[in-house]
Amino acid sequence: MLQRFSYLSILVLLSSLLLLDYGWLNFTAVIDDRGGDWVLAKTASQRAAAPDIVIIDIDQKSLEVMNEVAGSWPWPRAIHAELLTAIAAHQPKAIVFDVLFNEADSFRADSDQLFRDTVTQQHNIYLPSTLLVDGIGTKLIDLPAIYGLQKTKQAKLDARAPLLLPLVLPPESWRGGLINFKEDRDGIGRHYWMYIETAGWRIPSMPQRLASDLAWPKPSGADIRLNWSKMHRHISYSDLYLDFNREKPQRPIDELKDKIIIIGTAAPGLQDLRPTPLSANFPGVEILATAIDNLRNGDWLKTPDRGKFAPLGLFLMAMLFLGFQHKVNTLYLGGYLTLITLAGLALFWFGLSRNQYWSIAAATTWAWIYYWLAALFAYLAEKAQREQAISLFGRFLDQRVVKQLVSQGEINTSQQAESRQLTILFSDIRGFTTLSETRSPEYIVSLLNRYFSQQVEIIFRHGGTLDKFIGDAIMAFWGAPMNDSEHAKHAVAAAIEMSAALVKFKTELTDLGADFDIGIGLHTGPAVVGFIGSDARLDYTIIGDSVNLASRIEGLTKGISRVLVSDATRLACNEHFQFVPHGSFHVKGREQEVELFEPRLNS
Repeated sequence: MLQRFSYLSILVLLSSLLLLDYGWLNFTAVIDDRGGDWVLAKTASQRAAAPDIVIIDIDQKSLEVMNEVAGSWPWPRAIHAELLTAIAAHQPKAIVFDVLFNEADSFRADSDQLFRDTVTQQHNIYLPSTLLVDGIGTKLIDLPAIYGLQKTKQAKLDARAPLLLPLVLPPESWRGGLINFKEDRDGIGRHYWMYIETAGWRIPSMPQRLASDLAWPKPSGADIRLNWSKMHRHISYSDLYLDFNREKPQRPIDELKDKIIIIGTAAPGLQDLRPTPLSANFPGVEILATAIDNLRNGDWLKTPDRGKFAPLGLFLMAMLFLGFQHKVNTLYLGGYLTLITLAGLALFWFGLSRNQYWSIAAATTWAWIYYWLAALFAYLAEKAQREQAISLFGRFLDQRVVKQLVSQGEINTSQQAESRQLTILFSDIRGFTTLSETRSPEYIVSLLNRYFSQQVEIIFRHGGTLDKFIGDAIMAFWGAPMNDSEHAKHAVAAAIEMSAALVKFKTELTDLGADFDIGIGLHTGPAVVGFIGSDARLDYTIIGDSVNLASRIEGLTKGISRVLVSDATRLACNEHFQFVPHGSFHVKGREQEVELFEPRLNS
């Protein structure tokens, strides 16, 4: 009952925490995220990137090669102007910069002017901006319409935002959007902003702005979970620039036709590397390309509310509770839960193939938490019960036998009293009074301890259970707690050996042991066996008429035989011993006389 209550307590506690987690705290969201990261890293290598998205990469090679042409980074913006003019001849669908132009070059004004003129002549060039954490900022209502700002009903007319805008260009050329990196609580980028809302104004991101202009599907939320793929095609900035400046360019004239061109950097030295599920240092330009790719194909990962998966965690914990309550093997339960976890992984993988991101990992994690807590409790409870059983039964049985029986689950302290067919033995010392009158109490106690140790060892060796010492008498029985179909045989064998051991023991007493003797009586019959007593003291003992009869038989041994057994015991032994009849005797409490026999070993 205590175990069931504790399993239920664990279930109630974890269910409450689960509901808090899914409804408010979200502290296991990182498990869903990290589990998804591992799977997405595997699936990304199988997904091809869109072939019409091309990255013009300001890579390390370009920084080195262009150093002779344009000097160190940042290059004069005239270089970008020349490249834009050449790219425009290829008729791309859009040219997206992942490089900020928020400050004028005070030393190269002519270069900036050329860049401005080039950009204003085109209508498919997109320039980035970023939203800072703090600052006075720009008055949002004053931004040009081409910037794509969206006004909601809650928009404040005097709202400002600390934006880094492309101030090198005139406002009428501020076509573009935000490229802010969106990181989760663990610092990893798994999402991309569609817009950032501030004071009721929605500032579009670069991918959102591109989707609006090119009539792509657009999500309704403020961000999307990215569906990663292989790297997009990269062309080194220097390769393209130098080829365009040859008298006879070698690159195909339609190489960039109808392509979405993204100009950015993957060079480590320019510090635009971000942590993502694919890498701790992933190029920011590739993140932007992935977001644009997802919107172009409409295959960003749709993420149902995490709370929809809370019932799964509750259901799994409830099933485990029932399993532990009904004492299903802990290893079996762990095996079942492992199979369910693997099935959940397969289901998650299947969801990804349908562009669905299902938060299954946290639900199975809650189930595993319940499993380990319940398994730990079950182990500790079983260990305590085993130790208690060993402590209790160790008073009545051989310690080695007790440990073996407890480990096999054949005995425990919760066993109910029951009626069993048993063989009961009573052994009492005779002639002890004379000895006790001539020796000190210390000697007598030492003598009794030696005698009892010898006799109990024989009882244990023959599989008997020591019930109790009654003064100088011993009470034992066979057939419980472990089942023994030959309990009568083992009890009689023990009695014969106890009698033989007494003879040897008497010789050690010399002349003092002349009157020292024992009587042993055995009877086989039904008796109630179990733990009897109070909470303060429990004894594993037997009660019933068979117990009384065995005691009466022991009382009849004097002057007849050291060992006497009833006819029921004789019959239960089959032909394992010889039995010498000693007649029928009247026993107190019984109307019919009892036949008694002396057992002897077969010759």
